[in-house]
Amino acid sequence: MLAVARKEIAGYFKSPIAYVLIGVYVLIMSIYFHPALKAGYGDFVDVLGDIGVFLIFIIPILTMRILAEDKKNGTEVLLLTSPTSLPRIVIGKFLATFTVFLVIVVISFIYPLIVVIFEGVITIQLVGAYIGFILLGAAFCAVGVFSSSLTENQIIAAVISLVIMFAMWIADQYAATVGGVLGGIMEWISVLSRYKVFTDGLLTLENIVFFLSFTALMLYLTVRVIERRRWVQG
Repeated sequence: MLAVARKEIAGYFKSPIAYVLIGVYVLIMSIYFHPALKAGYGDFVDVLGDIGVFLIFIIPILTMRILAEDKKNGTEVLLLTSPTSLPRIVIGKFLATFTVFLVIVVISFIYPLIVVIFEGVITIQLVGAYIGFILLGAAFCAVGVFSSSLTENQIIAAVISLVIMFAMWIADQYAATVGGVLGGIMEWISVLSRYKVFTDGLLTLENIVFFLSFTALMLYLTVRVIERRRWVQG
């Protein structure tokens, strides 16, 4: 599992994709944080609340090749016949994408440091916002890995994951309109409403369990998709 993760992480940083995505996201953070800094105060909680939506566009690009490339190049067969079990391979792939995302998180710590310089404290609200941001990133990375397992075309994989993430982001806005059981399901799967709870500084067990369970579910479905393809192909 760790060997797979290390291999994929090395692949990310041997190509421009990781550097470009990290650079773009840090630029977005800076653009959103600059007005507050210019006004003489630093509130990175609001920034984290606003920039979460950009993960919908960044993570599909980050994850689109993680399994689709193996399928296209024919190297998926080597993975499936390796001594490492399929679940461990999938988790290793996920950890690689999640590690690149965590690099973005670590770099962003410079902004709370600026907040400390201005205000002298780290609030529980900021801690909650960061926990929510990390859990949101994990869930979206799992969606991206799942989408990449569905096709050998990286662009299609990116589009699938973007559509899933976007639907989850806006689900609660239409839940009341839809109503009934479907409306309840839409409200339940809404990541925006759950993410807002974290940015408000509320660390609820329900929302933590939701993000962790959803991440695990996506990885489980990824394993099932690959297993089914293996049996179909004989």
